[in-house]
Amino acid sequence: MSSAPIRPYLVHLRSSEDLITSYEATRAGFVSMALEKNRLATPYVSEARVLQATASLAKSPAELLKMDSLQHGLLTAAGLSDKALKILSPENGYAAVQNLIKQFLEPAGDKFVEELVYRFLLTCGDALGGSSRNIGGSWAQQKLTRTMISTLRVAGAGYKWCQRDSEEWLTMSEDDAGIEERLKGLSWNNSHGDRTLIFNLTVPVVSNNVDMCLFAFASDHVDVKTTPLGSYIALGELKGGVDPAGADEHWKTAGTALGRIREAFAKKKLYPAIFYVGAAIKEKMASEIWAQLEDGRLTNAANLSDETHVVSLCRWLYDL
Repeated sequence: MSSAPIRPYLVHLRSSEDLITSYEATRAGFVSMALEKNRLATPYVSEARVLQATASLAKSPAELLKMDSLQHGLLTAAGLSDKALKILSPENGYAAVQNLIKQFLEPAGDKFVEELVYRFLLTCGDALGGSSRNIGGSWAQQKLTRTMISTLRVAGAGYKWCQRDSEEWLTMSEDDAGIEERLKGLSWNNSHGDRTLIFNLTVPVVSNNVDMCLFAFASDHVDVKTTPLGSYIALGELKGGVDPAGADEHWKTAGTALGRIREAFAKKKLYPAIFYVGAAIKEKMASEIWAQLEDGRLTNAANLSDETHVVSLCRWLYDL
């Protein structure tokens, strides 16, 4: 195994122009996001169909209250999210449903089922909107994670992976399809020793969340509260938004975060590798990123929409 190059970005970049997201990549990104939104909407559409079929058995809006299988659907149609239902009392929920019936369903006459489904989808749309705003970040992490797993497999390196919900570390298996959707971390061993990559971690010395942290220890030593600062090998920001209109803002946010990381570690006389990965990179920000690569503020950078960039960055992380 070869050691990581001193200027690793030169493996896949020759100038700032290589960082710019192409029109074709932007178009493909929008299509991917649209498909993901449709996937996220599928459960809501299915629930609405069940709600419509079940509510159609009622002869009047008042009868809906007597149908136990509709109660959660009625609460949702009344504008109450799952988060709100955890706070409100059953009495509050009942009052909201009664108001729904009086204010909207009864005035709709024989179209009350259509009105019910419409109100249900309005509330679901708000929930879907919240999920959709996180699509870019989730997609970015999944894409980078899958490439990282492939890098480890091609290198013949065994790995462990951490489930996001349970935070349990599991040993790799032959069937690893889909684990990037529920993965929080990866751990492997290279010629330098044990390595562990964790996503979305609050770093105490920075007092902020960092998208990616690479440590010089095995997965069974992960405890961010007691982790020595010298164990941090690399820290990076990952931005998956594909809309060029928001690209500059993403870079501004990430640049501020990366600067904060550099300063926090420099005060401790520590200088881990700092890197940036973004899906939407325009000309001006490409020049700024390149300048930071050239002067050493950034150790590496990649455009997430370019497979060559992502593979190069993952090989670099693996070798560090």
